[in-house]
Amino acid sequence: MSVEHAGAHAPTAGEYIQHHLQHLQMNFSFEGVKQTNIVDFSLFNLDSVVFALILGVVGCLVMWAAARKATSGVPGRFQAAVEILSEMVENQAKGVIHNAKSRKLISPLALTVFVWIFLMNAMDMLPVDLIPGAWHDAGPALGFENYLRVVPTADLSSTLGLSCSVLFICLVYNIKIKGLGGWAHELIAAPFGDHWALYPINFLMQMIEYLAKTVSHGMRLFGNMFAGELVFMLIALMGGGWALSATGVGLAIGHIVAGTVWTLFHILVITLQAFIFMMLTLIYTGQAHDAH
Repeated sequence: MSVEHAGAHAPTAGEYIQHHLQHLQMNFSFEGVKQTNIVDFSLFNLDSVVFALILGVVGCLVMWAAARKATSGVPGRFQAAVEILSEMVENQAKGVIHNAKSRKLISPLALTVFVWIFLMNAMDMLPVDLIPGAWHDAGPALGFENYLRVVPTADLSSTLGLSCSVLFICLVYNIKIKGLGGWAHELIAAPFGDHWALYPINFLMQMIEYLAKTVSHGMRLFGNMFAGELVFMLIALMGGGWALSATGVGLAIGHIVAGTVWTLFHILVITLQAFIFMMLTLIYTGQAHDAH
């Protein structure tokens, strides 16, 4: 996809990648708030939110269709696949969360997290220029920029948003299981002991633990998906440059081979990353049930 409008020069490799790493953003103005070059809270990644919402609805519809068509007889392939997935999540939840009442909510939540993240990761399997290429002309005509990224989990704001949501759930269960007073006491009494001289150190360590869990939870998913997206862009450049090079046939063959191999490997990556995020969600919520 060209970085410029029709009639301009073809983009270089760097311009092509830089263009594809730009988000479709919506600008919100905040009166009296001075923005910096490092953090600009007035910008909103519209493409990540829209694709995440669409894929969330798709995931819910898929699971609803499976539940609606479920029969007590011999299950079809679709029902069997969903049942296997549900049983897998439930078994993982039983090994981590021993409170049966909590599992009634956390197990479906973990299943939703797995399906949703898998679908968002799977957007990386689409050809790099398939949707952005169509948006290149449609976007400006609708009054938007022609930037567009279709993998929500390759956006750090999306993955950190998900991890912050998990943190919020953990805080809710900490208070629900231990009580507000019990959890507050745990914040200052663990991990080094219930002594007044250790209270500040304990509290600091607890805050560092919560921060480290949340940041690493989101960064792990983002890092893997962002790297995978970059590799697909580099492979796309091989396919786009074959006609401009004396070694064009070699580039064309390399594009097909590399694209096929990386796509097959990436199926494992997107599934594994969804599973890891789901498991960490279960582990962190399970830890909220445990007393130090």
